[in-house]
Amino acid sequence: MSIEVRNLRKTFGDFVALDNVSLDVSGGELVALLGPSGSGKTTLLRIIAGLEPADRGSIHFHGENATDQPVPERQVGFVFQHYALFRHMSVFENIAFGLRVRPRRVRPSEAEIRDTVMGLLRLVQLEVLADRRPSELSGGQRQRVALARALAVKPKVLLLDEPFGALDAKVRKELRRWLRRLHEEVHVTSVFVTHDQEEALEVSDRVVIMNEGRVEQTGTPEEVYEHPATPFVYGFLGDVNLFHGRIHQGRVNIAEGELSAPEWADAHDQAGIAYVRTYDVELQPAPFGTSSLAALIRHVRAFGPVVRLELELSEGGRTIEAHLSRSRFESLALAKGQRVYVSATNVRVFAQPS
Repeated sequence: MSIEVRNLRKTFGDFVALDNVSLDVSGGELVALLGPSGSGKTTLLRIIAGLEPADRGSIHFHGENATDQPVPERQVGFVFQHYALFRHMSVFENIAFGLRVRPRRVRPSEAEIRDTVMGLLRLVQLEVLADRRPSELSGGQRQRVALARALAVKPKVLLLDEPFGALDAKVRKELRRWLRRLHEEVHVTSVFVTHDQEEALEVSDRVVIMNEGRVEQTGTPEEVYEHPATPFVYGFLGDVNLFHGRIHQGRVNIAEGELSAPEWADAHDQAGIAYVRTYDVELQPAPFGTSSLAALIRHVRAFGPVVRLELELSEGGRTIEAHLSRSRFESLALAKGQRVYVSATNVRVFAQPS
C-alpha cells in the first residue's frame, strides 16, 4: 500500500505545523520522519492516520483519495509512545481487542482470533506471556504487545509515533533491531516518528528530515548523512563543528585561520558557513599544511573505541570537538593540556547571503 501526501498545510492558531508538505511512501517501505520537537512529524503522522484534519492538501492510499475517510476505513494500525494498552486485559486480550470489536458480519470466529493472536505472539516473541497483564511486563515487552495489537487487524499501513521514546537506551537498541527484522517479515508499509538520529538511520529504508513544518531532505540513510542538502540537515545529523567565514578562491577564511574548500575555487569573498564532522578533524603534534590551526587539548574522554577530545583553538579561544579512533589517539600519545595542530579532511561549505 503506497502513501501519497500532497501539499498538506496545518496550523494551530498562529503556529504553522505543516507548510505545504508533500511526500511519497512506496508499498512495503519503512520510512522515518526525523526532526526536532515542533518540526511537524507527529502532526503529519496523525493526519495520515485520520486522527487530525488538514487545513489544505490531500492523502492518497494506493492512488485512492483517503483525505475525508474516517479512521476505521483507512485500515491503519497506530502505535503510540506510551503503549495505550488496556490495563485490565491480558496480553492475549489486548491483541485480540481490535478483532473482537469488529461488526458481527466481519468478525472472525473465536478459533480464527486465537490463531491470529498466537501467531502474533510468536512473531513478537511473547507467547509465554499471553496471560500476563500489562503491569507485569517490562517497557520493551509492552511496546511489542502494542505492535502486535496494531498488526492483528491486518492494517495496510502501520504508523508509529516515537515507539521507543519511553524506553531506556539499551532496550531502545534491542527493539530497533527487532523492529527491522519484524518489518522484513510482515513487510507492511510503515512510517515512524523519531527525534533520535541513530534510530532513524539504523532502522529505516528512507529518512524524511523535517524542520519548522517543512521537508528539508528525503533519501536513504546513507544519502542524507553523506550528502546533506541543506545546512540544517548537516548540522542536525551527527556531531559537527561549525565555522562562519568568507569563501574566496577555494578557501574559507575564518577567525582562527583558513580551511580548504577546493569546490569553491570560483568564489570571490562570499559569506559562508563551513561544517566539519568531528571524525573529520585531523590532529598532529606539529603544524602541517597551510590550513592547520593551533589548539590546546582541554578535555579527553577516552572510553570505548572512540576517544573524544575538546580542543580550544589558540586564535579566538573557541572550542571544537574531535573524535579519534583509540589506535590513532594512542599513536599520537595525546594528553590533556597538550598543544596540537588541527586540520579537516572533509569540509562542507554552504554559501550565505552577504
